Amino acid sequence: MSATIPAEALLAAAEQFGTPLYVYQAETIARQFHQLETAFTGHPTRFFYACKALSNQTVLRHLRGLGAGLDCVSLNEVKLGLHAGFAPENILFTPNSVTFEEIVAAKDLGVHLNIDNISMLERFGTTYGGSYPVCIRLNPHIEAGGNYKISTGHIDSKFGISIHQMRHLERVVKSTGLNVKGLHMHTGSEIKDVDVFLRALEVLFDAARRFPDLEFLDLGSGFKVPYKPGDVATDMAELGLRVTAAFAEFEQEYGRPLQAWFEPGKYLVSEAGFLLVRVAVVKQTPATVFAGVDSGFNHLIRPMFYDSYHTISNLSHPEGPERVYTVVGNICETDTFAWDRRLPEVHEGDLLAFHNAGAYGFEMSSSFNSRVRPAEVLLENGELRQIRRRQTFEDLLAGQE
Repeated sequence: MSATIPAEALLAAAEQFGTPLYVYQAETIARQFHQLETAFTGHPTRFFYACKALSNQTVLRHLRGLGAGLDCVSLNEVKLGLHAGFAPENILFTPNSVTFEEIVAAKDLGVHLNIDNISMLERFGTTYGGSYPVCIRLNPHIEAGGNYKISTGHIDSKFGISIHQMRHLERVVKSTGLNVKGLHMHTGSEIKDVDVFLRALEVLFDAARRFPDLEFLDLGSGFKVPYKPGDVATDMAELGLRVTAAFAEFEQEYGRPLQAWFEPGKYLVSEAGFLLVRVAVVKQTPATVFAGVDSGFNHLIRPMFYDSYHTISNLSHPEGPERVYTVVGNICETDTFAWDRRLPEVHEGDLLAFHNAGAYGFEMSSSFNSRVRPAEVLLENGELRQIRRRQTFEDLLAGQE
């Protein structure tokens, strides 16, 4: 995994803004978005950034400027998107297990609705008929992804309407007069096998034959990004060519053109982000040498929650002799970023950088142990700019009596 931000820029960011600190590079986000656009030039395709990965307003505005739409999973994410300047027609709302009132509120804001259960579809159709178009999220019963917790298309998943319920779904659509303009599915994250997307697309094509007035088919996302040397990423060029060819063939049968929609999140922002931490203590026990840092899973939960791997660089002593460390945080329970990791010799006070921290890093952070959330900084055109201030003790008290 190669760094996207020069070490000197990361050192400067830590010196100027302190640690822990999230740093993102605007140019990397743009590079990733343009790679998607290039891969799918052969077919009309829209990309809706899944802002659950990183919803900072500056990042959202940057992606809007690149031409991205926005995929939202809560009403507040929709509102964040509108606040960042996204037009309602460029926002897709894909909730699950929400109240009917939240769906209606999103409708009133004018965004695309992606509904994932029959009872809500029936209620929406009974209330509004075909006056407001909807997309339907299907569960293809395809298990995919790098971790069961992020696999969303298998038979035990809470997401989507089972493809085995198509007859029931058709009856609801017909009886209520629903205006179905799109079909959606998302099988999981960290998918490196292009064939998974093609299998999902065949399921969508089969379902589309039952709905003659569709405008788009949405394949979700789940593109694999490399986390460590030798990692295999999703081959976007191959995916673009094969999806384009599949759409062209199906459209001849379907009788009208269909847009392809995707909702990339991690793919756009993961490699752009770094979490910078300072080594507080080097502690040797009979079995282990710990490098304890001034952060924890309250700032980057992915290693503990998903067993994810993040490359770690010692920015202070990059050329030192390698030794083995277990890198841990300062939270009151097991809080491990990396077990038995070979790193250039670590000293107390050294600055470490966690790579691939742009997605689900700050976004999943908390104030557990009453520790404050980090600041966020954007590196753009060689300039560092704070885009979220560090949380304070007063922020912890806000809203309390």
